[in-house]
Amino acid sequence: MIATALFGVACSDGSSTPKGAASNLDPAQTAAAERGRQIYHNVCIACHNADPTQPGSLGPPLVGASLELIEAKVLRAEYPPGYTPVRPSQTMPKYEYLKDRLGDVAIYLQQD
Repeated sequence: MIATALFGVACSDGSSTPKGAASNLDPAQTAAAERGRQIYHNVCIACHNADPTQPGSLGPPLVGASLELIEAKVLRAEYPPGYTPVRPSQTMPKYEYLKDRLGDVAIYLQQD
């Protein structure tokens, strides 16, 4: 896990602005999106693409993912009720330590 996180940092483009960040975000949303980008690039790209609009080696594209979906998958390794998965696999591990940061990830993934 630590090696994956270090790999994610090394492969990050170093940009301080989230990919496709909307220029009309307030400073708090911009900061949250940057925190979400850092989490995404440190954790998620082990299975999902560094570009959230593209499919990853194991996981689907995540651009536009709702907080409800992110919480269900990251905290409980399940899908929200009524959700039709892009890839109906059961390989997603739980990352319960991210519980208080998932809103930031959702803001990052919902950028235009």
